[in-house]
Amino acid sequence: MTGQATCRDTVFAGLPACELALPAGDRLVVALHGAHVLSWVSGGQERLYLSPQSVMNGQAAIRGGVPVCFPQFNQRGPLADRLPKHGFARNVAWLADAAELTAEHARLTLRLQDNVQTRQWWPQAFEAQLHIDLSPGAVQLTLSIHNTDAQPLAFSGALHTYLAVPDVTQATLQGLGGQPEWDSLSDTHATAADTLRFAAEFDRVYEAAPNPMTLNQTLQISQSPSWVNTVVWNPAQDLCKRLADMPDDGWRQMLCVEAAQVYEPITLPAGGRWAGWQRLQVLNP
Repeated sequence: MTGQATCRDTVFAGLPACELALPAGDRLVVALHGAHVLSWVSGGQERLYLSPQSVMNGQAAIRGGVPVCFPQFNQRGPLADRLPKHGFARNVAWLADAAELTAEHARLTLRLQDNVQTRQWWPQAFEAQLHIDLSPGAVQLTLSIHNTDAQPLAFSGALHTYLAVPDVTQATLQGLGGQPEWDSLSDTHATAADTLRFAAEFDRVYEAAPNPMTLNQTLQISQSPSWVNTVVWNPAQDLCKRLADMPDDGWRQMLCVEAAQVYEPITLPAGGRWAGWQRLQVLNP
């Protein structure tokens, strides 16, 4: 198929957004609110889970897609008592640069700089960028952080990716076998099994594996070494019922596999830079 990749401004559930599209049929939608990737279609299938009950008011965090967690993961960070859970980046508006487009590739960068709103939470000068690289059968998201302050910048974070699955109770995730594992539900440490299965609530942090993971033998998931952790999460039935922005059975249709920095904050000196990516690749499209 010939043609040129496109990028157009659009509106998704009332939110300003950008849509990237390739001649091969791949499509991605990202909201300016939170630089939040809402949809990625490849091989004719939606590959991300987005809750139909997500609050799309331009203020609240969105349930599903790929939330950008910065400058803290959960409530683990240097200023955990002041910052919202998972930081503020997913709750504020970002700006989109002009896209770079070819026949088989689309690249879009969204950026967030410190402003009056962010300094209410975090008295730090910074610039964050989310680079989205869409190619046939694959997408790579790269979060980059630049410390524009005169003082050190310490942060944790994640690309909190919600992957779509037909039925999580039948899903398998491979590639973390042998890695150190912390089960946050039981507060126990173990070594990861070769194949992870999901018959109950699941919330575990792993030391990131050197090789890619595979979900259901259909999707390969890899991350840069600069993200030192991988988080795997599914709320299961009981917790899901308590989540107002998710249908009672939504847990069956999703699995979070996150590129993350959980335990130890990354510290950048004045002027320092950091970048970390997650790549999703369709297998046997």
